Amino acid sequence: MALPDFIIEPVVRLALHEDFGIAGDVTSDATIPQALRARYLIRAREGGVIAGLDAARLAARLIDANLSVHVKVPDGALAERGATIAEVEGFARSILAAERTMLNFIGRLSGVATLTRRYVEAVNGTRARIACTRKTTPGLRALEKQAVILGGGGPHRYALSDAILIKDNHVAAAGSIGAAIERAKTAAGHMMAVEVEVDTFAQLEEAMRHQPHAVLLDNFNVEELGRAVALVRGRTILEASGGVRLDSVRAIAETGVDYISVGALTHSAGTLDVAMDAD
Repeated sequence: MALPDFIIEPVVRLALHEDFGIAGDVTSDATIPQALRARYLIRAREGGVIAGLDAARLAARLIDANLSVHVKVPDGALAERGATIAEVEGFARSILAAERTMLNFIGRLSGVATLTRRYVEAVNGTRARIACTRKTTPGLRALEKQAVILGGGGPHRYALSDAILIKDNHVAAAGSIGAAIERAKTAAGHMMAVEVEVDTFAQLEEAMRHQPHAVLLDNFNVEELGRAVALVRGRTILEASGGVRLDSVRAIAETGVDYISVGALTHSAGTLDVAMDAD
């Protein structure tokens, strides 16, 4: 499901503002006749999962409400190298003014979606689901997490207000894992999940005595993850996290954990190479 415009419009306006400065596109204004109309094609220079089209279309509309953007490869679909992702029609000045912002959103978010798809495919056939984290680009969280979903992953928490996740610093301040969980369960409403991070088996055993909704196994190796799954026996959701790589995620998934959270989906994704050319 697409994000509503009111969620993405502030970041799109910011992107246009930083590109336009105070004088706008002086190159196009100087070189292109005002009435010239044209059609441009946005193409994938490499294969990948497409994302960011809603932001790109909004950028075009904010520049010129009369620009037409015809999508050929929708968000969430795989574009082959050389494929036309979208066609943009209207005044040439307007299209070129919007070009870089449109491509920046499509390239960045398609990179996130493409990397996510690789992780999802790597664990195919296991019970594990791939999730991202809050290690997102400031201001782009909603868009980057939407790109993860388009790549087949899950968003985890969108913000601190979504769910309670007790991490090591919370435990240190609370005094113990048990104390932190009990305080959290007392404070949480019946609709709010409580997850706790552990990094030793002693902490895991203590956590299980207090029945959290989920346990995050932080930096457990594959053997330890298997032992943790056997110890918990399905009594709570188990999430593996910490140093997960594309070449290690399959082995992690095969231990039987329910979720694998991967910060790299957003903090280390590359940019899909896309370009706009005159038709």
